[in-house]
Amino acid sequence: MTRRVVITGVGAVTPLGIGSDPLIDRWMAGEVGIADGYGRCLDFEPTDFMSKKEVRRADRFTQMAIVAGDEAIRQAFGDEGELPYDRYKVGCVIATGIGGLVSLEREQEKLITKGPKAVSPLAVPLMMGNAAAAAVSMRHGLQGHTYAVSSACAAGNNGIGDAVRIIQAGDADAMVTGGAEACITGVATSAFAAMEATSASGISRPFDARRDGFVMGEGAGVLVLEEKEAAEKRGATILGEVTGYGVTADAHHLTAPQPEGEAAAKAIQFALEDAGISAVDVDYVNAHGTSTPLNDAAETKAIKAALGERASDIPVSSTKSAIGHLLGAAGAVEAIATIEALRRREAPPTVGYEQPEEGLDLDYVEGSAKPIVDGDGPVVAISNSFGFGGHNAVLVLSSVN
Repeated sequence: MTRRVVITGVGAVTPLGIGSDPLIDRWMAGEVGIADGYGRCLDFEPTDFMSKKEVRRADRFTQMAIVAGDEAIRQAFGDEGELPYDRYKVGCVIATGIGGLVSLEREQEKLITKGPKAVSPLAVPLMMGNAAAAAVSMRHGLQGHTYAVSSACAAGNNGIGDAVRIIQAGDADAMVTGGAEACITGVATSAFAAMEATSASGISRPFDARRDGFVMGEGAGVLVLEEKEAAEKRGATILGEVTGYGVTADAHHLTAPQPEGEAAAKAIQFALEDAGISAVDVDYVNAHGTSTPLNDAAETKAIKAALGERASDIPVSSTKSAIGHLLGAAGAVEAIATIEALRRREAPPTVGYEQPEEGLDLDYVEGSAKPIVDGDGPVVAISNSFGFGGHNAVLVLSSVN
């Protein structure tokens, strides 16, 4: 019998504020954390949570992962953060798309302007992609499977999916997992602009006819996952359950999605099969919804192909409309937003969606939040993440009420 995996803690640092509550409260209210064309975490001051020494030894993406991890672990295990399991049975998988780019660019500037001796001996551990996973592991004594996942904008979902599989395999009783990204830097913003991927208007409006590219964001989302029976036995508060995970590759283009969304649709179907459900059981879709012309059109086709007639009846909304695109952190933050939406039984709005486009005709939750379903049984959502390189990763999440 497959071990079931539940969510017992969540933590977030996003452009909507510090913590998982501001993420869902403000998005549900239709607020936007984007300013001047970027989704920056303006409220995040690392020294509010860490010593100056700790801050110096961690890139911004790692700092955000630490803070989100602290929140998730407190919620799951209490204020003292005492692990209820053998430390070798608790691991940490934190995804990132790019890693410590802030540190890399800073140290490169030192090399150019001041010479090799000016480069910090901490440069490599600051910029390496596994730094966040290592830092969270060391901070909380997590000695099980610990590593990073890097699959561009699908990384967050891939990290969560890996953590689920580790628990299901019996290699862990609990996992701390998610994603972190902080690369609103000179090189990254210039490179994305040069490839015409980012919005010239500075507005994220997924599925809207006026969409013109994604808005770069930063942040972190971390979840604590536990084996269901063990969590129940210790009296944990269960926030939701990860019931399915599906993965495919477009094998099409390094940056553009496959236009018909065929492999993305397959990932959705595989996730539903893994969960043991069908399209009629899906109540909400948290879309990848990047606000790029190609992605939103391909994703709409993928949702229709995977869910068939049910697709037109399901609310579909994009967290990126409120916070921009958090790249490797996107899937984790969106999984948190999704599970919190299911707990409230409301679909948050796709903020800024006003003008429909021919062929993009799903219920994109225009204007304000809306009820997901009537009744008091569990509600089910899929959360999509699709990344450069053709990576497709889909989670099926369920409430427990």
